Order: sequence, then C-alpha cells, then structure tokens
Amino acid sequence: MKLLNLTHDTVGYFDGQPVQQVTIGRPDALQAKILTWGALMQDLRLQLQGGERLPLTLGFDRFDPYPGHSPYFGAVVGRYANRIAGGTFSLAGQTFNLDCNEAEKTTLHGGSGGFDRRIWQIADLSKDHVKLCLTSANGDQGFPGTVVVSCTYTITADTQLEVKFDAHSTQATPVNLAQHAYFNLDGGPDISNHSLQIFADDYTPVGPDQIPTGAIKSVADTVFDFRQPRSFRQMPHAFDHNFVLSEPVLQSNGLRPAARLTSHKSGISMLVQTTKPGLQFYDGHQLNVPVTGHGGRHYGQRAGLCLETQFFPDSPNQSTFPDSILYPDKNYAHKTVFSFGQSNVIRQ
Repeated sequence: MKLLNLTHDTVGYFDGQPVQQVTIGRPDALQAKILTWGALMQDLRLQLQGGERLPLTLGFDRFDPYPGHSPYFGAVVGRYANRIAGGTFSLAGQTFNLDCNEAEKTTLHGGSGGFDRRIWQIADLSKDHVKLCLTSANGDQGFPGTVVVSCTYTITADTQLEVKFDAHSTQATPVNLAQHAYFNLDGGPDISNHSLQIFADDYTPVGPDQIPTGAIKSVADTVFDFRQPRSFRQMPHAFDHNFVLSEPVLQSNGLRPAARLTSHKSGISMLVQTTKPGLQFYDGHQLNVPVTGHGGRHYGQRAGLCLETQFFPDSPNQSTFPDSILYPDKNYAHKTVFSFGQSNVIRQ
C-alpha cells in the first residue's frame, strides 16, 4: 500500500465503520473528493475562466444525508449496474435468485446491499489518484462467486478524470460496474440550459419495469435520436434508456466516444469516452431530494442527468446482448474518461 503521507479524513460512520474522504487533483484546475462509502465521487469541481470553482455533479457537502437520501449520487454501483428482470438469472444450468430491491420486481444496481452501500478500502493514494478495493463474498445479494473489485479515480490531465474498474471472480458470475454521477455543468436548478449528443445509432427498447425487450432498434426518426446535439429546453420525454454505442474503439487507448454534454450557460462541455458497449442515459426526471445539496441547492426534477457507461441492462437474461459474465480465468476491465473544457459562454 502506497499512501505517500497524504491525508484521508474521517467524515462520518456507517454501520460503525469510519467513512473516509480523500481529495485528488488541483483546486486551480479539476479536483475531486472521493468517499470510501460506495467509492463515491462526492464532489467534482472545475475552476472556470475568471476563477470560479463550479461543482459539476450533484451531491451533499456532508456524509450524513447519503445513506438515507442519495439516489446513487456519484456512487459505484454493482455487482450488476442497472436492472435484472425478476431478480433472477440462470447460468450453467443453475438458477440464481437475487435481492429484488425495486418494487420487489427487479434487481437494481446489485440489490439493496449493493456496492454503493459498502465501505471500500483505500489501497493506493497520491495527489492525482486514489484506488479503492472491495471484496464481495460468494452469495452476496444472491450472486455466485467471490468477487474482488477495484475502482481507481485519476486526474489524468488538468481537465480530465479517468475512472477505471478491475475485477476477478472465483466462479462465473455477472459483473457490470458503473459510475453513477449526476452531472449539471452550470450549477443551475435543472439541465434546461444543456444540450446532449450520444454517439449511438441504436438503442434497446424497454417493456414493463424498464426491462429491455431484447430488441435492438435504430434511433432514426424516434425521440431517442441524439446523434446531433439536442437541447433540453424542449424535451418533454422522460429518458432512462440504454444506447448501443456505434463509434469504433480507438486502438491507441481502447476508448470509444459515448456522449458529449454541453452547458450553454457556463460554456462547459464534457466528452465521455469508454471501453464498454452501452450508455444508460437517465435525465433525472424522478429527482426530488428532500435535503439540500452542494451550496444549499434543492435537487428537483432534472436537476442533473446520468451518463452511465456499462453492459446492457438485463444482459444475463438476454442471449443477444454482449456477454456480461465474468469467468475465473478472465479479468473484468472497464475504463471511462470524462474530459472537460470551457468555450465562450453562449447564453440562451
């Protein structure tokens, strides 16, 4: 373990265990605060032209509100991010029953005791990165195999955040991890001054309980066509859907473009690149948090949006979707890079 004498502060307790906070990056560029509870990104700030340090994600200034009021703000979700239909799947002739934590119908983000509600351990820390580790025992939330997971946050440039996941298992099991940040790039009450582009020609339609039907359909001539930037000013449709990323992986870094989010108020843009085949776009239409967030803000409907890079929802039950099963002789590797920039402010 290499901690380089850097500080990690105790900011609260969960089930009697201390919750620690570390800060990486630079206050005059991009800086993140990470908690060991849920390996979550509590705060991400970018210093703007003129010196203002703007929060880019939703969250709470203190730890106390997180266990009772956070809708996965900034957390690492797993063992399986997104939904598994009926809280069940079959593998190698055996059926596994999982914790159904969403209306007692589906398993969402790994169950009620998922990775977002665990204390992770700091394994490595420097001024620009932190690596956190977690062991998920065989039978955890109903999943087979003991899985050892790591999540590494790195400020790779003054305006770039890399999130890297690694995992291995003692037996075959579904693994799908995601960083569940809610982004708002201008500090406004909602994302109405933002536009979004998603680099996807197709999406996966859903049926009851937001479970994919198994089809993969073109976004052309539908409300799911984000191939060109679209403003949220006039977007009544509610989104919580998986998009099939279409751009090729760049061999030089293993990444493909996933999405570009831009605020026309602050001039900040964010490019999301990933090694995974899917992007879950949730527009925050169900947000209504009863306690205040950063800077005393109220987080109501569409206060922020999620761009979760991952395998497709319900892949363990969908034979035509990319395989999300991690085998003992394989390693789960997943990287996502968030790159920020500020152009001239375009006020609408």
